[in-house]
Amino acid sequence: MDGAALLKAEKKLTPHLAKVLVYDLLFGKGLKCGGRWKVLVLKHRARLQAELARLKVRRKVSCNEDLLAPTEGVIQALQVPRYVRVNTLKTCKDDVVDYFKRQGYSYLGRATRMEELSSLSGKQFLLDPHLPELLVFPPQTDFHENRLYVAGHIILQDKASCLPAFLLSPPSGSHVIDACAAPGNKTSHMAAILKNKGQIFAFDLDPNRLATMSTMLVRAGASCCELANQDFLTVDPSDPKYSNVTYILLDPSCSGSGMVNRLPAEESAPSSERLRALARFQRKALSHALRFPALQRLAYSTCSVQQEENEDVVWDVLQEHGPAFRLVNVLPSWPHRGLATFPGAECCLRACPAATLTNGFFVAVLERQQECTSQGSSSSLPAEAEVDGGAERSQDGEGRGPRSARKKRRKKSRCVK
Repeated sequence: MDGAALLKAEKKLTPHLAKVLVYDLLFGKGLKCGGRWKVLVLKHRARLQAELARLKVRRKVSCNEDLLAPTEGVIQALQVPRYVRVNTLKTCKDDVVDYFKRQGYSYLGRATRMEELSSLSGKQFLLDPHLPELLVFPPQTDFHENRLYVAGHIILQDKASCLPAFLLSPPSGSHVIDACAAPGNKTSHMAAILKNKGQIFAFDLDPNRLATMSTMLVRAGASCCELANQDFLTVDPSDPKYSNVTYILLDPSCSGSGMVNRLPAEESAPSSERLRALARFQRKALSHALRFPALQRLAYSTCSVQQEENEDVVWDVLQEHGPAFRLVNVLPSWPHRGLATFPGAECCLRACPAATLTNGFFVAVLERQQECTSQGSSSSLPAEAEVDGGAERSQDGEGRGPRSARKKRRKKSRCVK
């Protein structure tokens, strides 16, 4: 705009309006507006296009995207590997590994250390050290046109986003609620864990997101899901329809402050007012979820790094519900734990690009404590440490993860007083 002297030539054109019009002209889908502003800017189209071409020559770039200055958020995103979840509803890990080998990729086996994930390059890939159906490729590897992705055999899902369903680990045949389900990656992951046996009640308030989710679930082959365009807070826990719901995944609306592919932190940091409003909703949703009478286990997660949406919400709700529920110490080998804001907060998991090579995330798993309820204990301290799901699962992904650990723990569970 400066090079074309646009604002000098057109005195009535404000800088903000000029930016919108020039963006649409040069980078968008063309000027869709009518009237004098369109006529005014089109008079300068040749000069603006010439200035854009000169700018790219000076910067030594060939495409418009390369003109963008690197930002903190983009740098972090480039460091996060490409995670690919094998959709076991349609295929198996070994077949997917063989497919990529035939495509010229080099399979390096199962990673044993997090550092191995950051050293991938070219067409190398690994099996994740924690999740048995998660393959890891170098950052920015693009599979959107890949045949396996188009057919729903693989799901492009960040590792941190895979943790809630993996740690919830509902047994096949269970009735599960996905309280804030869209866009549906976690829902399809739970359907795969259930092997399509059982029932998933998935709720979301946005009809457009729910429609997109329905299409995605069909492509993934998830047939055990019942979708409802409904606010989870309006669902009646005493409705007989949900009398057998024993597992709930709650991933409520949040600030999204952990998503490294968004704006840099200084531009996207939520205001204190927005954080308070989100935390109020999150506390209400978590408290509501714990009122389902048959509930045994719940995973609460956010893609936020804010304490107000994570540890503070969990602690407030644990205090509200007294001894009925307590935190489970999941995945002890995970390197990044909850902030030490209350006793037992280290049972929660945090994720971030630096420590875990993922998006920023938070997960807490709560279990009902029948024994403590009957004995009148007032403790909300964490349950006995759970066996590391990654270490306890076999190489073929068959099950000795969180679920089997709970069976062992129940035999010798006791109240913490």
